[in-house]
Amino acid sequence: MSPRRPIFLLTLAGVILVGLGLQDWPVDGRRAMTFAGRALDEYGLSLTGEGPARLTLLPLPRLSLGPVRVAAGPTGPTLAKAGSLTVDLDPLGLLAGRAMLGGLRLDGAQLSSDAAAWSVPLAQLAARMRSGATQRPRWLSVTGACIAEGDEARDIDLDLAWPFWSASAEAHASLTWRGVPTRIALTHLRAADIVQGHPTPFTAAVTWPDGNLAVDGTASPSPQGGALPALAGRARFKSRSLSETLAWLGRDAPLSPLARAFSFDGQFDVSDRSVSWPRLRVGLGDDVLEGAGAVTLGPGTGARLSVQATLAAETLNLAPLMGDLIKLFDAEAAPLALTPLTKGDLDLRLSAAEGRVGLLQVQDLAASILVRDGAMEVAVNRARLQEGTLKGRLTLVSAKDPAETEVRMQGSLDRVDVGTLLGEIGGGRWMSGPLQGQFTLEGSARDSASLLAHLGGRATLAVDGGAISGLDLAEIVHRNGVVPAGALARRNGRTAFERAAITLRFSDGIGEFAESGLRGPSVGASLQGQISLPSRRIEARGDLALRAADPSRRLLFEVSGPWDALTAQVVPHGEAMLPDPLKFPAALGLSGNARAYAP
Repeated sequence: MSPRRPIFLLTLAGVILVGLGLQDWPVDGRRAMTFAGRALDEYGLSLTGEGPARLTLLPLPRLSLGPVRVAAGPTGPTLAKAGSLTVDLDPLGLLAGRAMLGGLRLDGAQLSSDAAAWSVPLAQLAARMRSGATQRPRWLSVTGACIAEGDEARDIDLDLAWPFWSASAEAHASLTWRGVPTRIALTHLRAADIVQGHPTPFTAAVTWPDGNLAVDGTASPSPQGGALPALAGRARFKSRSLSETLAWLGRDAPLSPLARAFSFDGQFDVSDRSVSWPRLRVGLGDDVLEGAGAVTLGPGTGARLSVQATLAAETLNLAPLMGDLIKLFDAEAAPLALTPLTKGDLDLRLSAAEGRVGLLQVQDLAASILVRDGAMEVAVNRARLQEGTLKGRLTLVSAKDPAETEVRMQGSLDRVDVGTLLGEIGGGRWMSGPLQGQFTLEGSARDSASLLAHLGGRATLAVDGGAISGLDLAEIVHRNGVVPAGALARRNGRTAFERAAITLRFSDGIGEFAESGLRGPSVGASLQGQISLPSRRIEARGDLALRAADPSRRLLFEVSGPWDALTAQVVPHGEAMLPDPLKFPAALGLSGNARAYAP
């Protein structure tokens, strides 16, 4: 007989056997469920179901089960339901008549959202690893799953690989969390080491459309015997909008509605419910700060976040923060409720060699931001401004009505070069000399518009030994209020003075001029009137008189209009200095020109 014939027969038999091995063979569902359930019993899991079952022998024995229910023990809570389960069986164990898991695949299941329910199988798996057992599933795959009803997490795909030849496990997952597609990776984790009380390296990464988080470090058993391990290493985080990221995560943080682009990179150490950052590099918009900090999560499920940090920078752009504070003086009604801003505690110390707010620049800045439940304080403890010093403090406290906020502002200027300051902010260097002053304002309201109409307090500004450039007030008195025309007159015009000061007393948002005027060698001036914060207008009249040459020569003038479009004009002698309508507080809503309202 030709030798080709048995070879052909063997090949044909092999093809037939392979085809039969690759074929899905229906088996008794109840017996298959019982057989697979024995393998899961070792991990504290209970398997039930009434669906069909199929067996595939090649390339490795595989048992496919219809809709199943996986629970934490026979009487424990349900962990997964309504999904199909595929079990890879160990060939050697199958030959011995034992069900030994090689891998698991769960498709389209609904997973439990109760973290405590998963503790039973995890504790069982940890106990097996501590005992030195080497038999374990080499891989676990979950596809198309959701948590609970899928309102938060859905489209979950998970691949967990822990091959028998490696001590390291790795997991890769993708899911849609609260409508945002997210990818997670965990690698280099030596799970057996950590359950046996040894440290293990790990690498983790989380990526979503608006940001990412990457961590390289070491995990060790908790020194206090807690459930969570102690972590240490380096973390890098970046978010285009921190407020949106926190809202997506469902977490609250102090000042989170004000947060914009944010990043950090630093060494960390996690212990219990706190994270310390001995070295930290923080990005706030275009600014980069370095320092140290700590984050603590309070006890309980509704834990309150507490953040402490000390950060320094070469340059710091304060415009975003100051812009939000300036909204307090916005004529449009912006809510002042503190609750959205104080969902957490913050103790932040800032220092910078140079700070900027638009065109304004300060040096040697030292500032602090303190946030507590229902209260916030922003302080400029020290800043050098045009060879002088600047200090200020803003305190916000929630009133009995959470929608209402009590506001207190105070600050001071000392020997600031007013000419350089005006030039820096684009106002023209029309005055020179050392500026000093102080202010204290306070009020209570639900929104910024109401706050302006209820502010009270006092503000004082003074310049000693200064000069007004481009204007000779004595010559204007001689000319009966006519300003000399021509660039030469403006260039040569100058009024030196010994002191120029203005004091404002505020009540209901109206600032009354008191002790305001100018005193110089040749001319003196006084000013009376009011400034309205709600309507952003000034209505004032002044008296300008010669002091030496002819004291009887004097000039009455009026300054009025909105802040950004003031007009000045000479007033004929004999008119009253202050018209009655200016006596009405802005809270009454009366026009400054409505003389018919005067009693």
